[in-house]
Amino acid sequence: MQTIDPTTGKKIAFYEDISSASIESGLKQTQAAFEHWRTLTFEQRGERMKAAAAVLRKHKKRYAVLMAMEMGKPVAQGEAEIEKCAVTCEFYADEAKNFLAPQSVKTQASKSFVTFQPLGIILAVMPWNFPFWQALRCAAPTLMAGNAMILKHASNVCGCALAIEEVFKEADFPDGILKTFLLPSAGVKALIEHPLIKAVTLTGSKPAGQAIAAQAGAVIKKTVLELGGSDAYIILEDADLDQAVSMCVASRLVNGGQSCVSAKRFIVVGKRLKEFEERFVDKMRAAIMDTPLKQETTLGPMARHDLRDSLHEQVRKSIQQGARLLLGGQIPDGDGAFYPPTVLTDVKKGMPAYEEEFFGPVASIISATSEKEAIAIANDTIFGLGAAVFTQDVKRGEEIATLELEAGCCFVNDMVKSDPRLPFGGVKQSGYGRELSNFGIQEFVNIKTVAIQ
Repeated sequence: MQTIDPTTGKKIAFYEDISSASIESGLKQTQAAFEHWRTLTFEQRGERMKAAAAVLRKHKKRYAVLMAMEMGKPVAQGEAEIEKCAVTCEFYADEAKNFLAPQSVKTQASKSFVTFQPLGIILAVMPWNFPFWQALRCAAPTLMAGNAMILKHASNVCGCALAIEEVFKEADFPDGILKTFLLPSAGVKALIEHPLIKAVTLTGSKPAGQAIAAQAGAVIKKTVLELGGSDAYIILEDADLDQAVSMCVASRLVNGGQSCVSAKRFIVVGKRLKEFEERFVDKMRAAIMDTPLKQETTLGPMARHDLRDSLHEQVRKSIQQGARLLLGGQIPDGDGAFYPPTVLTDVKKGMPAYEEEFFGPVASIISATSEKEAIAIANDTIFGLGAAVFTQDVKRGEEIATLELEAGCCFVNDMVKSDPRLPFGGVKQSGYGRELSNFGIQEFVNIKTVAIQ
């Protein structure tokens, strides 16, 4: 495997695939670490997890530069990602004991209760777009529950994957409690089938989720899947446009638009369409596209050239089918995988800009004649990860978010984002199961009934 700098197109490093023998020895080491780790108290595990948070902060700038070099994330965003990882480690260090406390249940038995016990080694198959956050938001609750973890990261962020393993070594966790396997996707099936792997979590594309679910299902192992999204943001006629445009653009451009939960479709109701388009284009145009190593950069290159080219083809096809280009839409000259902030309007059903996930800095504006139609358009997708509604009638916004939008995370007058205190995940073809909060830590435990007569 090799990593390539998306800013220059130059190779950074080469990595050897892990051998079958190393997989076996690595799994044995991780199993031994688990057998010890599971016996520790929550307080003892929490001390190590808080040490991991300190390690993350200590190397924050170095990790941010590593992400910039491997997948193009602007360093300011990378530093924020590392800080979020550290906060999440501290959150679970403090809260795991409460989340997994035994629950007494009154039955005919003299004593009955529910207890939460670790499963063993959890396989985490992670994507490149948030190289540290995706892995740590899984690792923190998984390890605090008493499990161990094998990390199979995306092949273009091998340096980040190895750095994550080093975080836990430097924080003095048991040797092998979290190990990185540099493994191509073709090798995942055999790993899932290994008897020491007890469950699998994946963040990635719909095809990857289908494959992982089928492979794990064949050997009766639990999965949690966080897949793609085509998040709809509804702008009602009474919305505060200053607030709405600011949040919509921020969500569309975070991480270069390469986020499952970023805003992708903007559904504007009634007479506000023209004004929204003008303000939205102005705000998108103001993004600073440059090398991700500059603190002022807000839009770096896309993670890979092939991803940039696929996105451009989606834009081109949408325009051919009648979408109107308001901004961007042209591949710039140069070696990097850059793609400019791009805005499409007059987007209609059947176009890629309506039907498909756009994983990059491209926004689709869709007009609706009424609130009812806007909600129907928002739900007219195979995905169901996040959604938002902007309105000054907060009570109505809450009703729409609670009762009418088909998504796992729904926000009112704000951009959709993850928070360790709240469950995160989707419905429909955006996956199943939840990460973060108490729900996330309870995904990979044996919820065991104990009754004593």
